[in-house]
Amino acid sequence: MGQSESEEQLELPPNFLSSVRDEFIDHLDEEIELYAMEPDEDSESQTSSTEAIRAFRKVYFKELHRLQKELVKLQDWVVATGHKLVVVFEGRDSAGKGGVISRITQRLNPRVCRVAALPAPSDREKSQWYFQRYTSHLPSAGEIVLFDRSWYNRAGVERVMGFCTDEELEEFFRTVGSFEDMLMGSGVQLIKYWFSLSDLEQVYRFKARIHDPLKRWKLSPMDLESRRRWEDYTLAKEDMFRRTHTDRSPWWVVPADNKKKARLNCINHLLGMVPYEEVEHKQVKLPPRRRHDDYKRHPVPQDVIVPQKY
Repeated sequence: MGQSESEEQLELPPNFLSSVRDEFIDHLDEEIELYAMEPDEDSESQTSSTEAIRAFRKVYFKELHRLQKELVKLQDWVVATGHKLVVVFEGRDSAGKGGVISRITQRLNPRVCRVAALPAPSDREKSQWYFQRYTSHLPSAGEIVLFDRSWYNRAGVERVMGFCTDEELEEFFRTVGSFEDMLMGSGVQLIKYWFSLSDLEQVYRFKARIHDPLKRWKLSPMDLESRRRWEDYTLAKEDMFRRTHTDRSPWWVVPADNKKKARLNCINHLLGMVPYEEVEHKQVKLPPRRRHDDYKRHPVPQDVIVPQKY
């Protein structure tokens, strides 16, 4: 069977339209999604499949909120101890890296936990030491940095798309271990995740993005080209694992065909990788408002008030 015929078989899953709806709902905040998935009181009956999906989602919401509470404790411990944490998220396009990152940061202080998602390097950055543009985003004491793609771009997209030479690629592999050793030697804890996505699931997610106006911006020409070069990316990933997976700096693979399970599993694993403890806080008391006899609040001019449409 030729490649075009093989690709044709992947065109539309049987439940594609309902899957597009689920993908759209998944883009919403968890609380809104929970409301959207409540049973319709006017519906006569629910299929066992629908009920199973709703039952899983309720478990998902409950577990996600529990894990997010633990992430807040981890954050407090990082601040209290001056810990420095770097988490690298890599994987194919549409594998769900952004989704898990947004759930990690959702309840955290952006001054403590921040995301580094670097654009393509400028001409000036291309002339620098390869790792230089990443070092400015590394954490100081009491900070967490989540890299939405990282210096491993060179072993992945740059390699597959021909954005680096063979010599530059080999130099990367020769030096990346030393670079990460320097990070860890300076007190940075480094955790690396690869989100693993199947061939069919990527096709489905790309097509869902085409039909979802809220996600269409995510589908770039580079994403489409990466789809065509699926096998090249597979070979690049396998070589990257072989040459950069070490006892001191291992890769952790997250099966990501099910987004919600991937989020829970990744966050749970991340929490287990950091030796955090709950930090005791002093009880917060709201101070009384200071009042002055000569204080007078002036009314706000009506022409600057936002129209009360809702």
